[in-house]
Amino acid sequence: MKFKAEIDVMPLEALLDPQGKAVTGSMKNLGLPEIENVRIGKHITLLVEAASEEDAKTKVDTACAKLLANPIMEFYTFSLHQQ
Repeated sequence: MKFKAEIDVMPLEALLDPQGKAVTGSMKNLGLPEIENVRIGKHITLLVEAASEEDAKTKVDTACAKLLANPIMEFYTFSLHQQ
């Protein structure tokens, strides 16, 4: 079976997010001071071939933990959808 994974990788809350801080500052310049604490991350989609949804989750989790996210600085979440 094929599954589509939708992965979000975000900086850890405890860490400074320079991109997010810059965008937050720009919101004030755009007349949107009510928008604050912007955090910027990555959105990744991929297709995975697996025998079951549980197997697909294991494969995606391994890809995230070993390659797609840096666990020292980032956390990730994902969802799977059968294709």
